[in-house]
Amino acid sequence: MMKPTPLLLIVSFAAASFGFAQSAPQEPSSAHGWQQSQKADTAATFTYTQFTLAGKFLSPPHDKAASRPALVLDCIPGSSSHAAKGRLLGANLLVGMTLKIVYVEPEEIRGTSYYPKVVARYQIDGANAEEDKWTAGTDKTSVAIPKDALKQILRAHSVAITTDDEHGSQVAMQFEIPDSTMVEQGCRVDEHTK
Repeated sequence: MMKPTPLLLIVSFAAASFGFAQSAPQEPSSAHGWQQSQKADTAATFTYTQFTLAGKFLSPPHDKAASRPALVLDCIPGSSSHAAKGRLLGANLLVGMTLKIVYVEPEEIRGTSYYPKVVARYQIDGANAEEDKWTAGTDKTSVAIPKDALKQILRAHSVAITTDDEHGSQVAMQFEIPDSTMVEQGCRVDEHTK
């Protein structure tokens, strides 16, 4: 006759091993894709679609209050624009901390104005990094992404972007780019702007 204690141990061990075999809870797939929301302009004269993709910092940022970086595209939907397709209003990289500003002299000098820019280095799918000066946001915690760079980013699988914070420390971010067909079509990224 078998003793009850060993049977209880076997059942307990089997139950524990099933617990280890289960995978950790997965985040919903939508957390890793483009998030879409509807917004209105400040005067509430029109609505637009905002596409947001969260990224991650590759090293802890100097500013501990900074949240995750994000790529944000604002687009007028096709039904609201004068054309049958949507229209890109703007594409921004939200960093969430004050960035180092460099002042660039305009090509045509009219007075003494200089443009506030942020030096951005970006690497598409592990290729050689490109460096450009992107227009700083008014709050100096974001930058506008030029359309040519945006096209490359939307067609990539992975993008690493590096800028400098106000103290000169590097801020390295990475974005895993999911299928962006919906974003490209909804914002008409391929269209020439006038």
